[in-house]
Amino acid sequence: MILTGIKTTGGEHCETSTLDVLLRHAGIELSEPMLFGLGEGLGFIYWDGKNLQFPFLGGRSKPAEITGKLTGHLGLTLQVKETTSARTAWRNVAEQLDAGVPVGVQLDSYHLEYFTSKVHFGGHFAALYGYDDERAFLVDTAQQGGSVSTSLTSLERARGEKGPMTAKNRSFTITAEAPPVPLADVIRTAVRANAAEFLNPPIANLGYRGIGKASVQVRKWLERSSDPARDLPQAAVLMERAGTGGALFRRLYRDFLEECTALVDDAGLRSAHEKYRAITPLWTEVAHLVTRAGETGDIEHLADASAILSELAQREQEAMTALATVQPCRS
Repeated sequence: MILTGIKTTGGEHCETSTLDVLLRHAGIELSEPMLFGLGEGLGFIYWDGKNLQFPFLGGRSKPAEITGKLTGHLGLTLQVKETTSARTAWRNVAEQLDAGVPVGVQLDSYHLEYFTSKVHFGGHFAALYGYDDERAFLVDTAQQGGSVSTSLTSLERARGEKGPMTAKNRSFTITAEAPPVPLADVIRTAVRANAAEFLNPPIANLGYRGIGKASVQVRKWLERSSDPARDLPQAAVLMERAGTGGALFRRLYRDFLEECTALVDDAGLRSAHEKYRAITPLWTEVAHLVTRAGETGDIEHLADASAILSELAQREQEAMTALATVQPCRS
């Protein structure tokens, strides 16, 4: 059973790539930046601990939160299923596919055969659109190949993995059972909510305060790592292309705000868009400096990265403060 008419090119980010497939099936077409922004996707976390090989930097909200918030804002029906049984987990997706419905799944990318980088990440998403006796067919990000496949055995392992950010064989579908909420209203609601969360983090590791913490901690990365030549460039790649730092998700959010300014006339949106246009390349510079530090062992590169991160904490606070002034919808 392989569904036809599925867009399989994939996007930049796994969860929004998955959402694109599911929403198109439900008759809703939105750009990837719009999916990310309406799902209140922008965030930041700096996390370190004895059980981590190297600090984790996250540039977005928690796994699955974009899906929940996006569908809630648009008035769509989100059906989520979880189970500890591998047999039930497969039945949950096979029944939907047999009925002609693509399914979102949460996975640990380590077990997916098409992934060349073997690192455990339990917050990965893909859209399942078919299967045969041996393989599952999925839409992943463009970076991973868009239309990909993996063995049913590896899919089972990826869905059932235990550890940080994993879920219990989570699968989900989306349906539209009512007229969609006006997009302009959803934009106003989403940006105000995203700003409120970013500006009022419950702990210092999150939001703009988390970026400030990263600016302090990054200075210690050469001594924190057991293999700087490996860990620092890898952290930079994740920041720039995978989003677990800032650059990728800041690009998505910048483009989201640009779309918003064409749909909603609001000074706060225009101001935030201009600010994120300036913010985004600074994250790319941070990634470059972190790479250079790992390659050369020169702590001055980390000192420069620290200075930029300190500036970014202030700039992102100002940008989100502008979004907090966006007028709420009138309904």
